[in-house]
Amino acid sequence: MKISVTVKPNAKQERIEEKGENTFSVWVKEKPQEGKANQAVIKILSEYFGVTKSGISLLKGQTSRQKIFEIIK
Repeated sequence: MKISVTVKPNAKQERIEEKGENTFSVWVKEKPQEGKANQAVIKILSEYFGVTKSGISLLKGQTSRQKIFEIIK
């Protein structure tokens, strides 16, 4: 399954919000440096969908706030 994620780095608390079908907003505490925010998003998504972190891959948007992830269940 592919999902579209809008990432909001430097948030006070981490959370995930479903905006529509396969569209999410994710707030993470990490700064967008050296992939730390991307790793935090993967961690939150893995907990939300109940899959391992290795079951989630970033397909598009490595340095953008708009990202496309693939989740393998």
